[in-house]
Amino acid sequence: MTLQEMLDQAATGTVHVQEGWGQGRATYGGLVAGLMHSALRARLPTPAPLRSITVNFVGPVTPGDAAADVQILRSGKSATQGLVTLRQGESVVAAALAAFGAPRESAIRVSSSMAMPQLPEPMTIDPLPYISGATPDFFQHVEMRLADGGVPYSDTTTSHMTGWMRFREAPPTFDERHFVSLADSWPPAVIQMLATPAPGSSMTWTLELVDEVAAEPDTHWAYAVHTDHAAEGYAHTDARIWHPDGRLVAISRQTVSVFG
Repeated sequence: MTLQEMLDQAATGTVHVQEGWGQGRATYGGLVAGLMHSALRARLPTPAPLRSITVNFVGPVTPGDAAADVQILRSGKSATQGLVTLRQGESVVAAALAAFGAPRESAIRVSSSMAMPQLPEPMTIDPLPYISGATPDFFQHVEMRLADGGVPYSDTTTSHMTGWMRFREAPPTFDERHFVSLADSWPPAVIQMLATPAPGSSMTWTLELVDEVAAEPDTHWAYAVHTDHAAEGYAHTDARIWHPDGRLVAISRQTVSVFG
């Protein structure tokens, strides 16, 4: 089953999570978020752009059937907020709270204070490889080209990364559902500081969309992440994502648990 088929199926409230999207013992978090977003978007009383989604990864999502329970918390003239929980069997494995809002007139406009970094052209950088049994399974679906920072478990002193990302196989179209599914693809920025592999995973992830993300399916998106703080087995990271034309389109924040 392709990514597109899973996203379309999730909109019905039930979905079969396909094998091959693993990240350790769990399914890749971006896919989990994308499925929940698709389920929630399908239930909106009035279509509106996604403004923010916060995902809590409660337990490992495994390949197999899952059910998305959607609750519209409030729907006003321009904004709608909803909650979706993803269940496998009797267990809640993930939950997401999202806000959608139609554009409205406003006298306030503040440009982003963080410009898109100067990056080499995407095709001049080799993508992080997919190596069966050595890298996460979902690397076979997502292409990341690292421009600055270290690869996981390289014992570096840096805790930032910049680069480009896109799907290895472009979907038929590219909209919010695909962007949410892609945006979480980069490894936690701090695991490059480890010398040997150790478990690590996102606990919470908040993605805020600030501009249009519908694009050509094979678009390379620029990414930059830095670590605000890390101690006692937890790291807090802050990232930005840009369209290649230089527009800031998203802000991504994570709390990550690291066992190492």
